Amino acid sequence: MNLLGAAKRLAGLTGGKTVALLMDAGETCNSGDAVKGISPEDASAVCVRNGADSVFILEHNDLSLCRPDVHAGALTILIKEMAPKMALFPLSDMGREIASSCAAYCDSGLIADCVEFSMEDNRIIAGCPSWGGEIMARLTWGDPEITGFATIPANAFSPCVETGNPGEIKRIQVKGEIVTDRLKRISHEISHEGHRKLEEADIVVVGGAGVGTSEGFAMVRRLAAAIGGEIGATRPPVINHWVDEERLIGQTGKTVHPRLLFTIGTSGAIQYTAGITGSEYIVAINRDPSSPVFSVADAGIVADARIIMPLITNRIKLLTMRDLADSMTVSETGKAGTALGVKIEKIRRSNDWTIEYLAEKTDQTPEFIEKVENGEMVPSVSFLLKLSRALGVDPGTFLSDEEKAQIEDKRAKAFITRTKNYAYQTLTPGAENQHLRAFMITIEAKQDHKPVAYKHEGEEFIYVMEGDLELTLDSKITNLKTGESMHYNSEIPHKLKNIGNETTRCLVMLYTP
Repeated sequence: MNLLGAAKRLAGLTGGKTVALLMDAGETCNSGDAVKGISPEDASAVCVRNGADSVFILEHNDLSLCRPDVHAGALTILIKEMAPKMALFPLSDMGREIASSCAAYCDSGLIADCVEFSMEDNRIIAGCPSWGGEIMARLTWGDPEITGFATIPANAFSPCVETGNPGEIKRIQVKGEIVTDRLKRISHEISHEGHRKLEEADIVVVGGAGVGTSEGFAMVRRLAAAIGGEIGATRPPVINHWVDEERLIGQTGKTVHPRLLFTIGTSGAIQYTAGITGSEYIVAINRDPSSPVFSVADAGIVADARIIMPLITNRIKLLTMRDLADSMTVSETGKAGTALGVKIEKIRRSNDWTIEYLAEKTDQTPEFIEKVENGEMVPSVSFLLKLSRALGVDPGTFLSDEEKAQIEDKRAKAFITRTKNYAYQTLTPGAENQHLRAFMITIEAKQDHKPVAYKHEGEEFIYVMEGDLELTLDSKITNLKTGESMHYNSEIPHKLKNIGNETTRCLVMLYTP
């Protein structure tokens, strides 16, 4: 609709009419080639409501092929026949390619990135940003008697609020061949629907040249993951291969309109800001207080991006974990279990973690994680602590003294007795957050320490003080008698069992990194 706004502006300057062109393959359209979307009739009605005086729907069997050369062939036939004053195209990958092909077929000129139009001496003058947006170039077409071509950035013009007059809708059969035999499609693939689109994100974090290096851009990624946003970039990070080109924002990239946008280390060139002006709230970070980016921002931070980003990221993580802790407290009263699960799932997806990865990091099963995310189960405080460790957040920084005391009290009680089959006691009280801890484990005769094998980070040393112990490491079984010991990697699934007729007592040393 912004493109129609540009056409309406030109029509007002020249005294002409605004015509919208749509493509339709009719009954030949098939799911293998076509791009599903709004019907031509519905699209035509929208165009009329937004200023199109006429809508022409071009029909040809080959238009089911979503290829720039095919669409350019159909448009060229119509343009040569009707000879319009101007032909405008969106500044997108497809739009640029179609526009350049049509201009070449019609022996005409193409002006790219037009953000304004004016009339001088009965000629149309296009205004285009140049030299990094520092100057506005004024260009015109060589021959005013033939159709001129132009590409228009997404937010350069506002949609028209007037209904087109007379608003006619006409179908036109394109005659002739529009598919060249000089090109052969090797393969095609439909984009995965589950992939989050940058253009649809509620939160976007954009990195520019000011982040300095690929390591600096990695900080942008971490901030985006912490806040649950999508990554965007200006041209320099793309050129330096710090990020894929599909993350480029601006006139030659994507246009975003999130609720919140962080723009970090960006200069504020018009080619870039044209793609972010639809954002509801913009936070700019740049060490140069005179940077143009602050003129489009709602809030600004004058600082070195590489210094301030880790601080902001850590603060966001702390607030996230504090919110989870509050949600867990509410959930224990029988409320908001589903909301807690949604928050945990959002954290997992923002960090691009699989359910299996989160399960491994929190010493749980994938089935447990699924139940938590579905609101069927409220996780324990220990789960929250392990989640914070996976995020690189110190639990002591977001838990209150009272909550930490409660956790320590629960741990102390747990260290005395777990079940009727076994008991253990900590020999290093107060060292719950230290690397090295010691326990005395007592297992009743012919009983398992735990019903299933388990694993966790670090290393273990076990010494049998009395009794007979069966130690299972993965699938390997070792029998230990009184006075015997073993040191092993505790990340290997392990299980203890008393195989004797008397109580078995073991000293266990646990090291966690």
